[in-house]
Amino acid sequence: MPLFKYIELNSAGRKKRGTIDAASIAEARRTLRAAKVHLLEINSAQKDIHRQLGAGTRTISFRRIKQRDVSVATRQLATLLHAGIPLVPALSALVEQLSAQPLEKVFAPIRDRVNEGIPLAKAMAEYPGVFSEVFVSMIRAGEATGTLENVLLRLAEIAERRTNLTNKVKAAMAYPAFMAIVGLSVIAFIFTYVIPSITKLFLEMNRQLPWPTVMLMRISNFIQDYFWLLIIMLIVIIIAPIFWSKTTKGRRAWDRIKLKLPLFGNLNRKIAISRFSRTLAVLLASGLSIVETLDLSRQVVGNTVISDVVEEAKNAISHGAGIAESFRRSGVFPPIVIHMISAGEKSGGIEEGLTNVADAFDNDVEVTVKALTSLLEPVMIVLLGIVVGFIVLAILMPIFDINRAIV
Repeated sequence: MPLFKYIELNSAGRKKRGTIDAASIAEARRTLRAAKVHLLEINSAQKDIHRQLGAGTRTISFRRIKQRDVSVATRQLATLLHAGIPLVPALSALVEQLSAQPLEKVFAPIRDRVNEGIPLAKAMAEYPGVFSEVFVSMIRAGEATGTLENVLLRLAEIAERRTNLTNKVKAAMAYPAFMAIVGLSVIAFIFTYVIPSITKLFLEMNRQLPWPTVMLMRISNFIQDYFWLLIIMLIVIIIAPIFWSKTTKGRRAWDRIKLKLPLFGNLNRKIAISRFSRTLAVLLASGLSIVETLDLSRQVVGNTVISDVVEEAKNAISHGAGIAESFRRSGVFPPIVIHMISAGEKSGGIEEGLTNVADAFDNDVEVTVKALTSLLEPVMIVLLGIVVGFIVLAILMPIFDINRAIV
């Protein structure tokens, strides 16, 4: 529930500050008036969240807080609770451990709120830029069932697995990307600086040049004449899709394209399904209902196409349909996922089945990434070789013609 801050005029005629939880600012006003509070001002506390996090005049942005740091702090808190330390002292120890780090400015107020008697989930919900709705819901379930320590460990594991998988994909694609950048840079340098110098020499010969040389010279002249236009076009080509994908229509279209891309479409699908399956398994293990877990899990998929399918499945399940059958109708989830979920439904171990699905797809993603890397590297080498070979051929052909004429 949102938090609001207010200023009242007490019986002594002095201003007094306070906070109140309410569904809306109107409800907060009604509650305060019913309590005969002489209200002067009321605002959302979320507007001042950066000031609450600041140290002196220094403020902190949630963008500086990485999810990797949140997962580490989550695991540390779980370890402290496992050692038998009560929640408030455990939070105090965590704040001390996080000294001078951005997260310290998050967990310190949370500790204070919990010390006032506010549930941990409610305190964390005041920082939506740090803790997702899935995170807060699992903490709430853990507090309700007395399994907070286990829930924290599961949350840390989910974040760590996601981070590790993302890092592996980035690391695998780093070398091909580096090769592409270096190759394009070298080619651009050749066309911009090297070929113009050689072109002058060829033009002074007053001889008919071979067509590869003529083509090379025309390409070089075009790049020189329209260099800045090409740079602007390149920037537009890169930036325009980014802004377009931020719109609702563009996001859906881009997510649909990502699932149909050659080579990468299947990889994107596996990553999304793995993320969804693992989150759903952990939420179910936390004691939440299947409808509630589906509603939360769809938020972490990262693809609106699959998210819409999960929403449709949730509606079907709420009307009595089975999980596996609902996913089968979508046509988005692979058969192996459907069969493993179906087996889990029959055996009563749906959480284990979903975890197995996530593990299998994580391994499959790693294998697929390695295969793509092995394929991309030689393809890029061949393409660069063809371009460089054409340039060398175009330069050498006139020289060979001159040698033949001299001989």
